[in-house]
Amino acid sequence: MERAVLVAVIRDNQEPRQAEEFLDELEFLATTADIETVRRFTQRLPQPSSRIYVGPGKLQEIADYCKEHEIDVAIFDDELNPSQTRNIEQAMPCRILDRTRLILDIFLSRAQTAYAKTQVQLANYEYMLPRLAGMWTHLERQRGGTGTRGGAGEREIETDRRIVRNRISKLKEELKKIDRQMAVQRSNRGHMVRVALVGYTNVGKSTLMNLISKSEVFAENKLFATLDTTVRKVVFDNLPFLLSDTVGFIRKLPTELIESFKSTLDEVREADLLIHVVDISHPQFEEQIAVVKQTLQEIGAGDKPVYLVFNKVDAYTYIEKEPDDLTPATRENLSLDDLKKSWIAKANTPCIFLSAIERTNIEKFRSDLYGMVREIHAGRYPFNNFLY
Repeated sequence: MERAVLVAVIRDNQEPRQAEEFLDELEFLATTADIETVRRFTQRLPQPSSRIYVGPGKLQEIADYCKEHEIDVAIFDDELNPSQTRNIEQAMPCRILDRTRLILDIFLSRAQTAYAKTQVQLANYEYMLPRLAGMWTHLERQRGGTGTRGGAGEREIETDRRIVRNRISKLKEELKKIDRQMAVQRSNRGHMVRVALVGYTNVGKSTLMNLISKSEVFAENKLFATLDTTVRKVVFDNLPFLLSDTVGFIRKLPTELIESFKSTLDEVREADLLIHVVDISHPQFEEQIAVVKQTLQEIGAGDKPVYLVFNKVDAYTYIEKEPDDLTPATRENLSLDDLKKSWIAKANTPCIFLSAIERTNIEKFRSDLYGMVREIHAGRYPFNNFLY
């Protein structure tokens, strides 16, 4: 297993604790990629350095540590531009990964179907294209004999760019072909009510899918365990509907992946109801809700009816305040009952608190879901009410 250090810039408007939680997520990403985190490096700056992400002294400190402890890779918690990557590589004794490259590597290793593989390959090539120059820094630029400036390195870069552009075009054509096939498949499902599970990665969507549909969708305590959209026909009391499980969202999801996976998320865009699954035990669950909402807006599904499911109540913990502690209570001091009475109670979105693993409140969830699907079905087929 490779050993890594994590590197992050704490912005001026960012709390140190929040920065640590972001690094927790980056470490989880590294673990998912079978990389062991050895140490974290942070630096408070107004914004990351446009040249080397962190300050020169901090970069030297990181480089010295990596050399002394024989670190294999340094992982940066933001996407590095090509110039930053080249400058950092010159100073570092180990391999460099940014957050986007790490997520892409995870997607590449986890894609199973031809569709998912094609989407991830497209995102990977689009990420690589502007960074090809850095791959040829070992070749000195030579002045050609005819007065041109196109040396061996430049010629290799242009050849590679042409190959990558051609590959991107081919992959886009392949995706269009698969999209047309999947559109036909969706149209063949008739006019059944469609329900889609959405949420941050690793919140328990696949586990909930297995409970509802009695199927065996792959579920694991790692990020992005599910890449392909899985669709199952479910029947509650003679009322049939389609249930789909989709790829999880994440903070700073690479633009390339959002673009290439938009077609996969057609199931979300065409759904009649979204089940937004939230990990209530996560310290930043409110921010995760915001990330999911923003991503839904980006893919054109922000106006869908939503049923908010707060999962993992069995793992929820809080710190009870001492009686003589007069400081204002924070989210960490709220019990689950207190939390239910907070902004969640005032929101107009229907919600439920449950545990998919422990099967807590699952029957209430099934009953609520049945009622929502029945209402949609009755509105679509007003003369078919004899079904229920």
